[in-house]
Amino acid sequence: MKKSGETNGPVIIKKYANRRLYNTETSSYITLEHLAAMTREGRDFKVIDAKSEDDITHNVLTQIIMEEEARGQTLLPVSFLRQLIALYGDSMQALVPGYLEASMESFRRNQQQFKTAVEGAFANSPFAELAKQNMAMFEAATAAFKPDATQPGAAAHGATDESAAAKDDEIAALRSELTRLQDKVEKLGK
Repeated sequence: MKKSGETNGPVIIKKYANRRLYNTETSSYITLEHLAAMTREGRDFKVIDAKSEDDITHNVLTQIIMEEEARGQTLLPVSFLRQLIALYGDSMQALVPGYLEASMESFRRNQQQFKTAVEGAFANSPFAELAKQNMAMFEAATAAFKPDATQPGAAAHGATDESAAAKDDEIAALRSELTRLQDKVEKLGK
């Protein structure tokens, strides 16, 4: 879980009897949501009981999973949980953590390869060009509704008839470009 380039050990989080978590790196109290975010960012941390100094990282990570599952972010199917519970006390119990860790690492690698492949596939596609055109059109549209910075007081005193006509022409051009792009998208979808 350590980020590349980090040389220090894991961040120490102290858990007090009142269930509060204290981040010794930032000298501030944090929540389980903060620890979940740290985990997603790849930050390595260790949670210790402030009184006994026992390492309780496993328990806290399990608690984060339980809270995520309770919020409706179900990731673990019931059948998987039942199989996992059934393995406690089984002769194969010692092999399960290593197997699960290797499986998750393989899944993470595959996920990254898939993401890279998808990004590469769309890099030189009509969709990438379409996205660029849409962004340019959006920027032009937002600029059309902003007061002209070269004309002091244009927003306060109203735009001149000439600039209003120019803006109307620009809006009409944007609308026709939008229609053309929509037609292009519909043709690509067929």
